[in-house]
Amino acid sequence: MILIINGPNLNLLGKREPNIYGDTSLKELEEMCKQWAKEFGKTAVCRQSNHEGEILDWLHSAEEQGFNEIIINPGAFGHSSIALRDAISSIEAAVIEVHISNIYAREEFRHYSYISAVCKASISGMGLVGYKAAILGFSS
Repeated sequence: MILIINGPNLNLLGKREPNIYGDTSLKELEEMCKQWAKEFGKTAVCRQSNHEGEILDWLHSAEEQGFNEIIINPGAFGHSSIALRDAISSIEAAVIEVHISNIYAREEFRHYSYISAVCKASISGMGLVGYKAAILGFSS
């Protein structure tokens, strides 16, 4: 099973800066991810939180809940949270980082991700299809 975690402000997909993130809602993205996972013979469970501690708890308990693959769009936490990095490095599940926008073409503070070094892969700038690429990445 794949756990897909979307971090802060991603609940506003479709409304927040559509010129950067598009007009697809989080609910629509979650349905797309579930369908893509199904195409690869997998099951996806989607979660979103604006609270760092809740995301850390999900990571800590992921393996106990049967998740051995995790896709995370950490939002701004990727650029600011050492705690998120530590949580990812402390689990056995494979984690792929996804950013909808190209973080390297945006503000300078977004150019660095604390979690990239402890993830299996990092996908940036592919839009929503980056989630599909991440799902495929677990199959390779």
